[in-house]
Amino acid sequence: MTVPVFEEIEPAVDCGCAGCAQQRRDLALGLPVRAGGHPSAHGARRALVLVTAAGVVLGGGAGAAAGARAAGAEDAAGVTDGGGTLTGPGADTPQGDRGPLHGGAPGPASAPSPGATPTTSQISLPSLRKTTRTEIVNRAKAWVTAGVPYSMERYWSDGYRQDCSGYISMAWNLPGNEWTGSLDRFADRIDRADLQPGDILLFHNPANPTRGSHVTVFGGWTDYTHASYIAYEQTKPRARKQATPLAYWENSDRYVAYRYKGVVSGGTGGGSAGTTATPYPGAAMFGPGANNAYVTQLGKLLVARGGEKFYTQGPGPRWGEADRRATQAFQQAQGWKGGEADGLPGPQSWALLVSGQGRGIGGSSGSGGSSATANGFPGRGYFRPGQSNAYVEKLGKQLVKRGYGKHYVSGPGPRWTEADRRNVQAFQQAQGWRGGAADGYPGPETWRRLFR
Repeated sequence: MTVPVFEEIEPAVDCGCAGCAQQRRDLALGLPVRAGGHPSAHGARRALVLVTAAGVVLGGGAGAAAGARAAGAEDAAGVTDGGGTLTGPGADTPQGDRGPLHGGAPGPASAPSPGATPTTSQISLPSLRKTTRTEIVNRAKAWVTAGVPYSMERYWSDGYRQDCSGYISMAWNLPGNEWTGSLDRFADRIDRADLQPGDILLFHNPANPTRGSHVTVFGGWTDYTHASYIAYEQTKPRARKQATPLAYWENSDRYVAYRYKGVVSGGTGGGSAGTTATPYPGAAMFGPGANNAYVTQLGKLLVARGGEKFYTQGPGPRWGEADRRATQAFQQAQGWKGGEADGLPGPQSWALLVSGQGRGIGGSSGSGGSSATANGFPGRGYFRPGQSNAYVEKLGKQLVKRGYGKHYVSGPGPRWTEADRRNVQAFQQAQGWRGGAADGYPGPETWRRLFR
């Protein structure tokens, strides 16, 4: 009879293989803190592994299943402590797993076994609870007002777990407690430029979910530059509302914007420029002498669509020439002429602006929309090898103006070169971006920050 051999195995804390990642997750989620499950001691628990003469190897079974989830994933380069407080690289971020509401019956998509990956069919739109943006933000505010403390073990009086993903589950009024690896199944991925109050910014690290994974509620832009936003989040020591750089203090380039599938028309509750539920207020609200909140809303909508160059200050409630010119530029971008592009918003202009539809100012098509004098991002296709256009030259001159032109031997000029790419990359890296977010090719956020 073969005698079993016992061997102590200590997985490396920074090992990214599927087996070690799964074991670290099991240690973090399988035990309560008081029993040693909290990984904040920055060392993996020693596991006693039985190795038989039959050649059973480490990493089979559950580890192989975990490999499918962890394949191709990157570990966090710089992380937060699970609620957003900066602790530097290497901090652990424990979070609870999926489960029903505390003290209540599980919802239709809330109670798979720990670590299980639900299928898309487990979540259907009819099972989602409908909610408005105002309701989402108001629920997020309620925990901030109450000062709900952060905990991955405790549950608030409403049944939701007191960590970052439990907070989103509560704000979205989900039927159970989700985690950062499952929240996206209730949502549609959107571009950051399309964020509206009630949407979320999510970073999930599948290689090791306890390292850096975090999620916040988007509460609205802080100003027209869209460089920072009001974040509602469940953090240590308690829930908070705070102006936050887009997308977050650490791992900024890894945060993805999502919109809850069950959101319906309603007020924002968060100070956003406008919503699809805002009806056209009438022509009398705009033009010389007008002074009201609709003028401010119009200006913010125009800035969001590329009209920031027309405003030296504001936008504000008093109608000015900047409002007229920005409105006219938007109308011309749609291909309208004459009286249809007089700079005074009518029902059609308003509907396109509040719904986010139509061509933006400085777009790649439309009458007057492709002018390189506008600061709206023209599109990625203009900045590639072989391209030669006014946007490339405009980009280069702005890079030089901002102090990022050291790679130019001559120029800048209209033809895209390696010098342009390297200068753009230097600017992106100065924003704290890494990897694919700093590839040297400008996107909407690079353009916005460069010209703000």
